[in-house]
Amino acid sequence: MKLIFLGTSGSIPTAKRGLPAIALKRDRELLLFDVAEGTQRQMALAHLSPMKLDAIFITHLHGDHFLGLAGLVQTLSLMDRKEKLEVYCPPEARGRIESYLRIPYYTLTFDVVVRELKPGDELRRQGYRILTCDVDHPVPALAYALVEDERLGRFYPEKAAALGIKPGPDFSRLKAGQAVKLRDGRTVEPEQVIGPPRPGRKIVYAGDTRPSERIIEFARGADVLIHDCTLADELADKAAESAHSTPSEAAEVAKRAAVKQLVLIHVSPRYEDDDSALLKQAKKIFPNTLVAVDLMELEIKP
Repeated sequence: MKLIFLGTSGSIPTAKRGLPAIALKRDRELLLFDVAEGTQRQMALAHLSPMKLDAIFITHLHGDHFLGLAGLVQTLSLMDRKEKLEVYCPPEARGRIESYLRIPYYTLTFDVVVRELKPGDELRRQGYRILTCDVDHPVPALAYALVEDERLGRFYPEKAAALGIKPGPDFSRLKAGQAVKLRDGRTVEPEQVIGPPRPGRKIVYAGDTRPSERIIEFARGADVLIHDCTLADELADKAAESAHSTPSEAAEVAKRAAVKQLVLIHVSPRYEDDDSALLKQAKKIFPNTLVAVDLMELEIKP
């Protein structure tokens, strides 16, 4: 699983940062969280084919989070896409998105299916779930979590070898949870060579939000929390007025939620030349913090 931060600025694009868009690659799937202006170009720079896109999840309809959708849809039609594209959005957003997609003159070669999700909804997909949570922002908005299904425990080849099993097809059968019968009549069960089940990985994208108890519980135990960090601590009052967060506020959420990694995003253009203060303020509270930059990749190991 890999996260690619395609755009990391807040509200206004800059020479160094595009507007919010995060790609998530999991096995053969490609998901997109928010689709700002310029997302297509950022995907090209990241060597991501839009034709491989499986679904888009939009946090809210402030322009910096979704205005790249029509351009992306047109490009996919020009590339002769046939497979439908699913677009998920907050309550009250479907009609607006469908109207927006009807503005340009283009001939669609595929279906765009827009579906609303409510806070607390659960979307079952292959091997994982997408969960939603309400956030503290002045328009209908969602945070999203990708939570993988429980995984098979760790395979111990040395235990298998000690029981007389040679590397090869029998190893694969045991890894798949199948028993293996040996020539001497013995049967080796998967639990003899595989450890206890392991929880799946969890990625949380909070979108634009104030820190909240809801997000803390929603992000509980996440491998990665991607959180709003628009303004530095000394501008906390301004951040609160615009329903955004500061580094210390985001770090406190990460600490209380006991996440493994915090990534700060939606950085104000005022920090175009130097975002080190944001990182320093967050690390005082939560050391394992990164400030996202455009095209940054983050591997989430099993």
